[in-house]
Amino acid sequence: MSLPFLRSAVVQLAAYTPHVEAADAPSPASLDILDTNECPYDLPEALKEKLAWHLHHDIAANRYPDGGHGALKGAIAQYVSETAAPSTFGADHISVGNGSDELIRSLLIATCAGGEGSILVADPTFSMYGILARTLGIDVVTVGRSEDSFEVDLAAAQQAIVQPQGAPVRAVFMVHPNSPTGNALAAAELVWLESLPADILVVVDEAYFEFSQQTTVAQVLHRSNWVVLRTFSKAFRLAAFRVGYAVANPALAQALEKVRLPYNLPSLTQAAAQLALAHRQELLAVVPEIQQQRRELATAIAQHTPLRLWPSDANFLYGRPPAQPGPPQKQELERWFNHLRRQGTLVRHTGGGLRITVGTPAENQRTLAHMQQL
Repeated sequence: MSLPFLRSAVVQLAAYTPHVEAADAPSPASLDILDTNECPYDLPEALKEKLAWHLHHDIAANRYPDGGHGALKGAIAQYVSETAAPSTFGADHISVGNGSDELIRSLLIATCAGGEGSILVADPTFSMYGILARTLGIDVVTVGRSEDSFEVDLAAAQQAIVQPQGAPVRAVFMVHPNSPTGNALAAAELVWLESLPADILVVVDEAYFEFSQQTTVAQVLHRSNWVVLRTFSKAFRLAAFRVGYAVANPALAQALEKVRLPYNLPSLTQAAAQLALAHRQELLAVVPEIQQQRRELATAIAQHTPLRLWPSDANFLYGRPPAQPGPPQKQELERWFNHLRRQGTLVRHTGGGLRITVGTPAENQRTLAHMQQL
């Protein structure tokens, strides 16, 4: 159906696609969902009961949630300070969003909307940077990565900044470690980001910080153009509640408050995030297990399948089938993806490879068995 009132740019957009289930895939109850990088473990039952208690006793359904997120910001600031000790952060360094996606959108609105600038990303990377930018009519400048290490082509990135082909680059988005490839920012990449002038916003997305234990958040305290994004959707097991947060200079955090939607986090969501932080030692206790499972799964895949894997600092692995020239390589990738899907293992087909979330030991064993069937 033609909708002539839509912007032409929106008509041409491809939306972000979540789980893709084949008609011949097993029933959802038997699927191993390893394509979204969630924690494989649900909240403990005792914490769910505490959250239910909050719902019944502390939350009035007829009242709007805390629109300033005061208590939650304070709890996040304390946690961030712990992860960056001896650096100390306050609630005024924090802005909270409905997932990191809302924060990304707010950053784009605050910096580039209205034709004032473009963003720079390095492909492959998290697709929502480009999707959200294009929905706002913002140009996306894309540079490549090394095929061996997936490090950013810094020469091309610098060229794009000093000699822009269109609107000047106003924001650079990097994931640390990158999705889908799993590599943390290298020393040369960090040096380049630190060298960028103050009129370019540096966005470091640390969605997988708890698994990598590598952070740039201390940069926020002495660089006004630096912002770190994190999420409760991965290690904290709150993907269903959609909570992300930005750590930034107080002036930038305040700018994000200006452009976000009012009452953007429901009361139960805020309660869930505060509860997770209060019980963080218990929730994050599974991180070493997931790191160990990542190592064991990578070793097994390397020993028993021809899939080429790259080192990962996140809670997922990234691999590609044996190299073949031209279209046959794409066909081989489709063959792996479709076979795994039919067997009940959902992985992400992205960036010219397969991104495989590290699951429970049983899920990982099934992943390996399904790969060996190929």
